[in-house]
Amino acid sequence: MKSSVRAILRASAGLFVAATLVGGLAVAPASARSIHSQAEFDKTRNSTTKASSAWVVVNKQNPLSPKSYVPKDLVSVPVDYVYAPKLRKAASAAVVKMFKAYKKATGKKMQAQSAYRSYSSQKSVYNGWVDKLGQKKADLTSARPGYSEHQTGLAIDISAKPANCTLKACFAKTSQGKWLAKNAWKYGFILRYPKYKTGTTGYEFEPWHYRYVGKGLAKEMRSTKTKTLEDFFETGKAPTY
Repeated sequence: MKSSVRAILRASAGLFVAATLVGGLAVAPASARSIHSQAEFDKTRNSTTKASSAWVVVNKQNPLSPKSYVPKDLVSVPVDYVYAPKLRKAASAAVVKMFKAYKKATGKKMQAQSAYRSYSSQKSVYNGWVDKLGQKKADLTSARPGYSEHQTGLAIDISAKPANCTLKACFAKTSQGKWLAKNAWKYGFILRYPKYKTGTTGYEFEPWHYRYVGKGLAKEMRSTKTKTLEDFFETGKAPTY
């Protein structure tokens, strides 16, 4: 058949588009291939309110339910650490892959600074910040117990090894911080508290705090240039309790 012959190719969602026969194979136009490959992302596939959901949105307006929630599948994370980390199984496996990829790419190391925290552990951490900074400032850097992403078993604070700008905004300028900002999405993580989004998330810029949401959602948020879970799922801003 001649290459100039036109055929009709069925595309996604019942659409029909013209395709050109090249070497006997029907090749859809670029616009049709784009429609076919970019199926609408299903934001309702997982719950954003159930504590055990990988997509749960936890913030100052949306506490965990129950506030004493404990994940059922916590496992130890076999990576370098400051405090021995535990995460939910899928998040742990993703962290291991991500740390290995960073080392392979740069020859340098990252370490887990902090990961899962129980309700009681978070209470202790929060009270410590309150004692140090006062409640108003503490609320910008630490979550109250029952409102913390760390309690989901899906969040991890990451630091450089050897230590450099640990739990400081300057971590964003380290080799580790730059690599994570560029590559964490490939392993299912998002930077949970980005710069200039305090009015939405309720927290200051934390370039070390990464949240596991799964590869699908992480990729979608990156492709749509959506910075926060609040914006993506339209759950509303949560600047205060």
